[in-house]
Amino acid sequence: MAFSVHVNMERCTGCGNCVIACPVDALELYTVDPATKEKIYAVKNGKSIHLDVKAELCAGCGVCVNACPYDVIRLSGKGARIPSEA
Repeated sequence: MAFSVHVNMERCTGCGNCVIACPVDALELYTVDPATKEKIYAVKNGKSIHLDVKAELCAGCGVCVNACPYDVIRLSGKGARIPSEA
């Protein structure tokens, strides 16, 4: 893989639009239970804690970038297909 996905987690609201839009299921949004450290597949207090990108699945298509209403996802590097501004 010659590209990378960058997510500004300070601005991510945990809406899940990117996860739903991803055609290869390369994104996983979850929170962590502080007591057990187990993944919880929901958002606490309207804020996501972790957005995992499974690099081995990611095709660099940019669908997640277009799906994010808060403009917090970026693709960079050689081979990344940056969505055009419409």
